[in-house]
Amino acid sequence: MNEQKAKELLERYNSGLLSPAEKQQLDLWYLEQARKSKLELTEEELLDSVQHLSSKLPLVQPRTRRLWPRIAAAASIVLVLGSAVYFYNGRNEKAGSAEVLANDVAPGKNGATLTLANGQKILINDALAGNIATQSGVKISKTADGQIVYEITDNGANNSEYNLLSTTRGQQTQVRLPDGTLVFLNAESSLKYPTSFTGSGKRQVSLTGEGYFEVAKDKKHPFIVESSNQKVEVLGTHFNINSYADEPEVKTTLLEGSVNVFNLKGKYSKVLSPGQQAIVKGEDIKVGDADIDQAMSWKNGDFVFVGEDLKAVMRQVARWYDVEIGYQGNINSSGVVSTISRDKKLSQVLKALQINQGIHFKIEGRRVLVMP
Repeated sequence: MNEQKAKELLERYNSGLLSPAEKQQLDLWYLEQARKSKLELTEEELLDSVQHLSSKLPLVQPRTRRLWPRIAAAASIVLVLGSAVYFYNGRNEKAGSAEVLANDVAPGKNGATLTLANGQKILINDALAGNIATQSGVKISKTADGQIVYEITDNGANNSEYNLLSTTRGQQTQVRLPDGTLVFLNAESSLKYPTSFTGSGKRQVSLTGEGYFEVAKDKKHPFIVESSNQKVEVLGTHFNINSYADEPEVKTTLLEGSVNVFNLKGKYSKVLSPGQQAIVKGEDIKVGDADIDQAMSWKNGDFVFVGEDLKAVMRQVARWYDVEIGYQGNINSSGVVSTISRDKKLSQVLKALQINQGIHFKIEGRRVLVMP
């Protein structure tokens, strides 16, 4: 969310018109600013902030020329106060945190398995940079940063062979397809695609899990992505598809260009404009405004939660850290609002959720127990 949108929400808050959903957006904006800021405060200053800053928060006066400076000042104080509470709580955490830290889990990393048409499997992490395979007039290579690149060496070669690029839990990867399309795969995802798109009237791939696509423009050859219960057709655009088997719906978020989303059960489609999201569930398609920051958070190296159910949040955590999740007792699963870097160790992510949600976690090997 940009500053103009935050300004509008703060104006609505000041006039008492802010909806619960908008309040969650505003909370998330504060959290994001806090994450980006680098406050150099001593512990004494932080504790002093907790005691004194709330009484100094200036009132925001609507419909004045000096509105935004006042809002910025208020936001700054709220950010300092929020940071103070975070560090104060962290300092006073007891046995629960100790159990989390004792069995920490590292974050996921780049990695994948490439399965060639002949069944040969290549572990991308083990392969050296450079040429890793050649098949059907296509050279497959790995760049220094781990990207898989397809390069056509013979346009007349057979294009009916398919490759499968897959990630496990705790892995992510990216591939540049033969037509130049760039695909990013999230953890526990897979992409099936032909080794060459030449000789075909369309460019068609299959996705499980989550992927972000930057499709190379080609007006004569539409690009089609099939996933659970839906098909997306484009000519050249940027979009994200979340299609995990353990999620109740498929989400397609458009950043640039235009896409046509087909519901394969309902037998009808919707066209998206940039900034919109289609949700496919059963035979239905719902289209609305997208939270781009949230939809793209995984690709940008973050977890961004905007009023999400705790179990949905923990499914994301499980995929990235390759852990199983268990629940004990009556858990508060109300909407989670938080922004956390995916580069953090598991204990740091759980600590942030623990503070925000009033719940506790215990790491037992590769299993996380969620408790009241």
